[in-house]
Amino acid sequence: MKTKAIRFALAQIDTCVGDLEGNAGKVMEYSRRAAVDDADVVVFPEMTLTGYPIEDLAFRATFRRAAWNTADRLARELDEEGLGRLYVVVGTVGTEHGSSLPQNRLVVLHKGVVWAGYDKHFLPNYGVFDEFRIFSPGTRSMVLEVRGRRIGVAICEDIWQDGGPVADLAERGIDVLLTINGSPYEEGKGSTRVDLGSRRAAEVDAPLIYLNQVGGQDDLVFDGGSFVIDRDGTLLERSPRFVEDLSYWTLPEPGSASRVSTLAAELDADKEVYTACVLGLKDYMAKNGFSGVVLGLSGGIDSALVAAMAADACGGDHVWGVSMPSMYSSDGSKDDAADLARNLGAHYDVQPIEPLFDAYQGQLGLEGVAAENLQARIRGVIVMAYSNSKGLLALATGNKSELACGYSTIYGDAVGGYAPIKDLLKTRVWQLARWRNEAAKQGVGIGGIVVVGNESGSRGVPCDEVIPVNSIIKPPSAELRPGQKDSDSLPEYDLLDKVLAAYIEHAHGRADLLADGFDEETVDTVMRLVDRAEWKRRQYPLGPKVTSLAFGRDRRLPITSRFRE
Repeated sequence: MKTKAIRFALAQIDTCVGDLEGNAGKVMEYSRRAAVDDADVVVFPEMTLTGYPIEDLAFRATFRRAAWNTADRLARELDEEGLGRLYVVVGTVGTEHGSSLPQNRLVVLHKGVVWAGYDKHFLPNYGVFDEFRIFSPGTRSMVLEVRGRRIGVAICEDIWQDGGPVADLAERGIDVLLTINGSPYEEGKGSTRVDLGSRRAAEVDAPLIYLNQVGGQDDLVFDGGSFVIDRDGTLLERSPRFVEDLSYWTLPEPGSASRVSTLAAELDADKEVYTACVLGLKDYMAKNGFSGVVLGLSGGIDSALVAAMAADACGGDHVWGVSMPSMYSSDGSKDDAADLARNLGAHYDVQPIEPLFDAYQGQLGLEGVAAENLQARIRGVIVMAYSNSKGLLALATGNKSELACGYSTIYGDAVGGYAPIKDLLKTRVWQLARWRNEAAKQGVGIGGIVVVGNESGSRGVPCDEVIPVNSIIKPPSAELRPGQKDSDSLPEYDLLDKVLAAYIEHAHGRADLLADGFDEETVDTVMRLVDRAEWKRRQYPLGPKVTSLAFGRDRRLPITSRFRE
């Protein structure tokens, strides 16, 4: 067969776990678009038809059969629509013939049939991944023959590990290495992927296509950012981050140089993290059937940032902010909460808690911390009452610094179904608040963050200032007693967050922290607080993972531990 150029369509889509029909519908939609643009091969993300990660759903034999039937039917429908000439590469769940165990599978739909299949070799079981427990590994590499060209295929982790299918493909004279991925977001990971892709392209002596999933799924966010990189490390295509996208790249005829296709702009670090949090919340709402949210507005920075993210995710008119002042709430905080709601175009209700607090105290007569926590728990009841009565998703507003140190009240400010900033240290919360205000000055209005659903880049509802400046600059306080400040019981956040980053994200022990230059009293205080608060963190709502190590999926200590070194 005469070798020819091949036009690849990179279909970076947002899938939903378990929604076989909906995911297959997207494959049809993007395949139609690709055919109009004369594509030969259409590439979709890892586990396209099933959504990813499917976790223990993989063990359900009826689901695996339904997934196979969906792939089979989809191949026929493509052919019946006149799209059978396309090679449509999708991910799904398969079943190993001998053991009947599930496998993470790539299949090719062509001319009405499921034309070829490949099973993922390397099954990660670190960080957020649990695939080694769930799937049976593949054992063979695969090369597709398309228009006289040789396409080697791999699935995500297969290119992250040395050896295995990539090493085998390097010996088989392929023209391009195609990998489909479900690589979750974490800050800075985009450049790591490109560096990895460059090494693998050099290893197989051929361009590499890296097609990644986009969208939120529970506490994971997938950022897209698909790309094509040449054997010499030249970036040939880069898809945008955090949006669905259909881009193209052409593998030239033998002897011809590869040409650069579209290169989406890179995002600065604050924009990237903020966008990831918005997309995580937006998709969590969509995939769980929520159209609006409710949260307590204290006038502080945490609730302000969460409210801003919520308004960007679903529109200010779908955000219910509830001010719940107590006898200790300052007039400034109440004013800041009202200003924030006005800026966002959010619903704003005031529900004073002092009468309820007095009623409880008349019966219980609490003192000290118990009385302080009672205020938080009354507020939690009010938030959940709004959630139940209006069908709203309740948002918890705690940040990573507070969760690390147990600076939250179980059944109080910890109530909710989702926690948008739980993986952001307090200093990063301030940083992102300032970034959001600066973005507003540059024309990014409420709802103007470019994520799935806003691919057109709508600038949203104009807003000169999103978060009141006073919420950013005033000393943080829970306002549960007169004159209270967070620094009464915690180290200053500039110091605290440095210790937490080293202890949590870099796994430094006591000796390491002292060697890092932190003083002994601070180290002992922080370690004690973090270790004692694990039982609280286990009960906290999930939220989007944006750092290399987040509470929940990534990091769990024993609930009771006496190890302090």
